[in-house]
Amino acid sequence: MPCPARPYRKEPAVTASRKDDHVRLALAQTPSTSASARAVPNGSPSPFDDVHLIHHALAGTDRTLIDLSSSFAGMHWPVPLYINAMTGGSPMTGEINRDLAIAGHETGLPVATGSMSPYLKDPDTADTFATVRRHHPHGFIMANVNALATPEQARRAVGLLEANALQIHINAVQETVMPEGDRSFGSWPASIEAIATAVAVPVIVKEVGFGLSGITVSQLADLGVAVADVAGGGGTNFAAIENGRREQADYSYLNSWGLSTPAALLDARGCGLPLLASGGIRHPLDVVRSLALGAHAAGVSAAFLATLQRDGLAPLISQIQQWLDQITALMTVLGAHCPAEVSSCDVVLTGSLYDFARQRCLDIKTSTEETA
Repeated sequence: MPCPARPYRKEPAVTASRKDDHVRLALAQTPSTSASARAVPNGSPSPFDDVHLIHHALAGTDRTLIDLSSSFAGMHWPVPLYINAMTGGSPMTGEINRDLAIAGHETGLPVATGSMSPYLKDPDTADTFATVRRHHPHGFIMANVNALATPEQARRAVGLLEANALQIHINAVQETVMPEGDRSFGSWPASIEAIATAVAVPVIVKEVGFGLSGITVSQLADLGVAVADVAGGGGTNFAAIENGRREQADYSYLNSWGLSTPAALLDARGCGLPLLASGGIRHPLDVVRSLALGAHAAGVSAAFLATLQRDGLAPLISQIQQWLDQITALMTVLGAHCPAEVSSCDVVLTGSLYDFARQRCLDIKTSTEETA
C-alpha cells in the first residue's frame, strides 16, 4: 500500500496561487458531466471526429490475443494510455498529484507531474511532487521541467521522483499570454540539447496544447530528444487560461492558435522520433484514433482531472479501467493485436483535417518511421 503523505509546506503565495488558478480555470473549460457520461464517445465536436477508422467486418481477432503494452525509445509501457502533466507546487495541487498517482498505481498507467519549476525555486514544495513516486512506487513516472531549466535542475527534478523519463514542456504561446511569463525563447534549443545530454533518462519534449509540427520534431531529434508528445489543441487551452488571468483579457484572439492533436500527428509522422498524443483526448476511441495516426500512446489530463475533482478517486480509477477495457475491445474489432498494429488500420480523413493534410501534402498511408 502507498505510504502516508507527509504534510505539505507552504509555498510562496504568488506561485501557489497561480498553480491553483490553473486548476480552477482548466476545470472551467471541461464540461460538467458525470463520470458515466464522460465515458461515452460523444460531446463537443473535435478534430478527432475527422478521423474515421474503416470498419472491415471480418477483421476482428480474439480478445485474449490483445496485448496493450507499447514499447518505444527503449521504454516499455504496460498500456498505451498515460496521465499527462497537470500540476504541483501548492498544497491543493499536491493532493491532486497524490490521487493521480494512486490512480496510476491501481491501473498501471504512467504518470507525469506538472511543471516542477516551483520545486526548483522553493525546495519546500518538494513533497507536492514527490508524492507521485511514493504512491506509484513501481510505475513509470515522468518528471517535468521547462526549456530554461539548467542541466543541474533537470537532474534534481529526475532525482526527486526517481523518474523513468523527463518531460520538457515548451510553451511559448502560454508564456506570451501569461502576465508574468517569459519573453525570451531563442535559447530553448541549446537548453534542450544540454538537458538531453545531462540526464540519464529519456527526454520527452511536449507542447502544452498548441502542437508540435513536423519541422519541430525533426529539430528535436537533432537535439538528442528521445520522444515527442505533440500535445495539440482541443483540450485545456492555456492561452485562454492565461488570458483569463490578465486584467483586460486582451489576448482572446490566440484561443485558436496552433495545431490540433490529429493535425500534429499527421505533420510529425516520419520526422525521426516516436510520437505520443495528448490534447483533447475525450474517450477510448480518440486513443485508438491517435494510435492509428502513429502515436505509441495517448495522454489524458483534463478528462481525468474533472472526474477526480467532481466525483472522487474511486470513480477516476473505475473510469480508467473502463477506458482500458474499451481500448482492448476496439483493438479486438480492428484485428490489431498490439498498439503498434493499429497504425496499419485503414483511416479516412474528412473536413478541415483532410484539408490540412492535403495542403501540407501529407499522405495518410505513409508508414511511420520511428526510433525503437
